[in-house]
Amino acid sequence: MVATARTIPDLDYEERVRASFARQNAMATIGAELTLVTPGIVEIEMPFSPALTQQHGFLHAGVISAALDSACAYAALSIMPENAAVLSIEFKVNLLAPGKGARFLFRGSVTKPGRTIVVADGQAYAIAPDDQPKLIATMTGTMMTIVGRDGLEG
Repeated sequence: MVATARTIPDLDYEERVRASFARQNAMATIGAELTLVTPGIVEIEMPFSPALTQQHGFLHAGVISAALDSACAYAALSIMPENAAVLSIEFKVNLLAPGKGARFLFRGSVTKPGRTIVVADGQAYAIAPDDQPKLIATMTGTMMTIVGRDGLEG
């Protein structure tokens, strides 16, 4: 069961998360888009691109890790106060299967909310045109709430 904050600290959390995601050039570069934002859960999707593969034609582990990190961080941001920003301070990725599919889904969910530290878990799925999503990677990440630091915003 996914634990989320009992209350939404910021009623405009979705707008803040979407605005922050729009400023993230790395996600734009890989063709990722934010498809779901709810309190404590975020989903990011992207199409397969040969430009993002490793030597065997699978989606590169670094791309998978980056998208999972963003999904987990934005899940954490969605339950933070309106004046907060989020930074990842640690994560671990388990690569479970090759990144082979027409599309990819990256889901981040808050596992343990906290005032300054939030733990989130992520799952990456490969989606073939006529197949069920296949779990290809998982992540556990630790995110830090940042408040009052110049240059950092939600």
